[in-house]
Amino acid sequence: MADVNVVVLVGNLTRDAELKYLNSGIAVCEFSLAINSRRKSGDQWIDEAHFFDITFFGKGAEAVHRYLVKGKQVAVNGELRQDRWEQDGQKRSKVKIVANNVQLLGGGQRDGSGYEGGESRPYASQGQGPAQNQGQGGYREERPAQARQGQAPRQAPPQDDFPDDIPF
Repeated sequence: MADVNVVVLVGNLTRDAELKYLNSGIAVCEFSLAINSRRKSGDQWIDEAHFFDITFFGKGAEAVHRYLVKGKQVAVNGELRQDRWEQDGQKRSKVKIVANNVQLLGGGQRDGSGYEGGESRPYASQGQGPAQNQGQGGYREERPAQARQGQAPRQAPPQDDFPDDIPF
């Protein structure tokens, strides 16, 4: 049986995302998420916040980094990675999340449209980790069909033949 390493998080950014580039030219977007949870201790409920560092690679990182601002709610799908290093003669390690997909959800709005500058918003972006093929597009942007260049307009979805008064 193969090992499984998948993590899905929904949380709020604790700071604006930082965009850097590797020597190879690959974009690297780094940000941190706060995930809130509650647990019961005796007769009381206690709120806890958990913080996770996220790294997102590729064209998807370039596409969404400007929208990843402090307070923004996002969903992240990725995998856990363990960084290991030695500092002052002691072995250290830290678990990070490498994102495969970042989806903008809500919160952290800066203008009436919810996005800086009124630009069209990326719905979901898929990054490319260092081991993945860098030749693929790596991101998807939701726009009206008329705004897409070189693509045929979408056809309307098929109509359902079900009556509107379903009893359940």
